[in-house]
Amino acid sequence: MDATSAVPDARTHLALRSIRELLAAQRRRIRRYAESYQEQGQGEGGHDEGALSATVSSSPLPPAPTSREVLDALPAPALLVAPLRDDEGRIQDALYVAQNAAARSYATERLPHGGLPRWEGPVSLFERFPSLTGTPLPDMLAGALRERAPQGPTLIEWVVTTSHGPVRINDQVRVAPCGEHLLITWERGHRLHMAAAAQQLVRTCWAEWNLGDGGVDPSRGFRRVLGLDGQADIPTLAELATAVTPESLPELYRTLYDVILRKRTAVCELRLKGAGDRVVRMTAEPVRIAPGGLVWALRAVLTDVTAERRRRATAERAEREARRQRERAEAVAEVAGVLREAVLPHFQDELAAYGLEATAVYRPDAREAGVGGDWYKARRLPGDRLLVALGDARGHGLAAVTLMAKLRYALAGLAYTEQRVEQLTEWLNELACADGIESTATAIIARYHPEEGLLRWTCAGHPRPVLVRDGAVRQLPDPEGGPGLPLGVLSGVPYTAADAALRVGDLVLMYSDGLTERRDSDPDLDTQRFLDAAKRCLRGEAPGAGHEALNEYAERVVGELDGPHRSDDATLLVLRRTATPPPAP
Repeated sequence: MDATSAVPDARTHLALRSIRELLAAQRRRIRRYAESYQEQGQGEGGHDEGALSATVSSSPLPPAPTSREVLDALPAPALLVAPLRDDEGRIQDALYVAQNAAARSYATERLPHGGLPRWEGPVSLFERFPSLTGTPLPDMLAGALRERAPQGPTLIEWVVTTSHGPVRINDQVRVAPCGEHLLITWERGHRLHMAAAAQQLVRTCWAEWNLGDGGVDPSRGFRRVLGLDGQADIPTLAELATAVTPESLPELYRTLYDVILRKRTAVCELRLKGAGDRVVRMTAEPVRIAPGGLVWALRAVLTDVTAERRRRATAERAEREARRQRERAEAVAEVAGVLREAVLPHFQDELAAYGLEATAVYRPDAREAGVGGDWYKARRLPGDRLLVALGDARGHGLAAVTLMAKLRYALAGLAYTEQRVEQLTEWLNELACADGIESTATAIIARYHPEEGLLRWTCAGHPRPVLVRDGAVRQLPDPEGGPGLPLGVLSGVPYTAADAALRVGDLVLMYSDGLTERRDSDPDLDTQRFLDAAKRCLRGEAPGAGHEALNEYAERVVGELDGPHRSDDATLLVLRRTATPPPAP
């Protein structure tokens, strides 16, 4: 054995020795007390045996009590019955001969008043109570008569039929021979069974350990709570110490010390060895010889708290895991938030030189720590052109934000080639395809020609832009050949562009499908829902001049469509043509 394993063993032996020494010392104290008490009694209150014998022999004896007096002196309910036997000596019936005062009180308590006819003289026990014939009582009567020895106690359950209805009786019954008669006594058995059921229900038992001789007086559920076999010996306190795990020994010692020497109630939790990781909580109190005197016994209630501890451990593990997940989500949100702030524009007056105003409203998916794959862009290009785009990268969380940033920055670089938007879209699709099968996205990619007020745009699997003009709201027509595939789905596919000539005051709304989608909904209904909301939010007139009024309109549209049904992040980008810009010098 190495040094590391020897240290715990040494501590265990030390703890066990300390507990044994504590119990042994208390046993010596109790014995000394008993010896001193006996010596004191002999010295002060001793009697001369000869004088006592002379006094007894000279005193007249009182007359012996009658059988009725003896019967009534019994504290338990009792019936005296006379067995009736057949020619072969077998019991056929038993005559109900006498009952004591306790039996009459029991009947008054258990049976409704007037529920049974009055008993006059000897009567057949089994005629008066027919359900007794199906119980162990007939065999107990025969056994007592045959063996001339007491029978029981045996639990007997039977039903008494009264004028008020059936009454269930549950008693512990004894039968003893009494001359040629049989004496039946009983006590309320249901109380014992209720106590046993209560112990099993709450996994609790109790016991009292005598510190003078090591004896134990346990309840019926003691072995079950400790996980012992039904025939196992009840452990003494010293044996209990050997049955617990080493880490429980210091706590057990403190409890015994508090109860025995400090004379106060104490509580500890004990983990038992070889019992399926069973944990028992023990609440112990001192039992004293006299108030303030020596503790001669330890009385304890023991409760099996194994299931409770397992539930607590499971809850703690779940809480730790939830904390880790929350911290991870917060870290992801922080990184993604910083990345989003770095890549998404904040429009003010930077587009005024192009005769445009723009505003954007973004609503993150709360389930994904406030991050998602929506993106938008408005960037000046060579030749006084303006790049305008809005997209939705597949997925959620940091992965979606990362893909969004890749596509957005790639588009910005590709746009400087001054190629047509169709070519830009095709290149962006090739980049997404090369990035892997998970790198898919939808997008609207457009170039705005300010001198003509012309918006030339392509669609890669995205909802088409919406035009608001003179109070009317409609989707822009599809490019020739229809919308193209989402980015990253299939390499080498062509994309076509559509032209939209904008008038001064026109609004163009670009949005992600997270704003309109419902679970199992129809895309056409989603589109119509957006068109209806965009029209309602006009409130009969176009938004007022200036960025603030345009932003208020965008917020109203998003507010109309947003709600607890949303399962993705949502973005709305609004452009308004304000004027034809002057020609470049």
